[in-house]
Amino acid sequence: MESSGRPADPSAGRRSFTGIVNPIAGRGRALSAWAPVSRLLESSGASVRTVTTGTPDDVGRLASEAVARGDVVVAVGGDGSARDVAAAVSRTDGLFALVPAGRGNGLAAKLALPRDPEALARTLLTAPERAIDLLDVDGRLAPGNAYSGLDAVANLMMNDSRIPSAVAYRVAPVLAVVRWNPAHFELDIDGVQHRVRAHLVVMANSGRYGHGLDVVPDAILDDGLVHVLVAGAEISKWSVARFMRLAASGAHVNEPGVRRFTGRRITVSADRPMPLCLDGDGAGGLPAVVEIRPRALRVIAP
Repeated sequence: MESSGRPADPSAGRRSFTGIVNPIAGRGRALSAWAPVSRLLESSGASVRTVTTGTPDDVGRLASEAVARGDVVVAVGGDGSARDVAAAVSRTDGLFALVPAGRGNGLAAKLALPRDPEALARTLLTAPERAIDLLDVDGRLAPGNAYSGLDAVANLMMNDSRIPSAVAYRVAPVLAVVRWNPAHFELDIDGVQHRVRAHLVVMANSGRYGHGLDVVPDAILDDGLVHVLVAGAEISKWSVARFMRLAASGAHVNEPGVRRFTGRRITVSADRPMPLCLDGDGAGGLPAVVEIRPRALRVIAP
């Protein structure tokens, strides 16, 4: 479904926008989150289009069309929506923006985007453009994080849950841990081998995911590096709930068994089948190759 605002005026020097809305993001909150922002943009004289989508194939087509018109392409949804739109915009050298409306909104937090509609509209209209890195995970591009192990198992459980997100992000790891045993992971980080027995391995660009969790606080969006965090088996699996509470502030990195690395190309495998998640959604399993694509996405942010 598409609705159009005023035609773009190339001589006006204003930004024009296409909002790509995932109508199921945040359990249906995306359209209501976008509506006041789009009204404020239009009232400022900007041209605004709104398109709704439900598939990654639609996202690629709609983003390409928006870039061809010269529009800023706005992902309206959570981290999964941001991932799909950002990947499409990057491949067409467009300009990306984000209106957070999902369950986790980790990328929005890392970009320090305001949640108030007026402040968010003002950001879209006036904030500068910057370039951030993207992860390339076996050919799939994402601005956030790839992770495997207990965190991925819990994430997939949470995606199937019907309980509120603030509860699900903390309950799912506890439920997942009941049948969990640490795995042996092998990491090749820029040619250096590491073998670790661990609960989870996170390969981060943003480092933020979950409901307000700062899982890899060292991660920087534009430093040209993948930041790797390993939660080793020295951490008791029954301490996972405490570990996740500490992750809200980033204090978990001081726990025994937490290891941190940086690199540009990481190959990760495990001694048993292990799921891999990418910005909140399942992305197959291990082994996987994660590389950094420096400054691959142009984005509007404070």
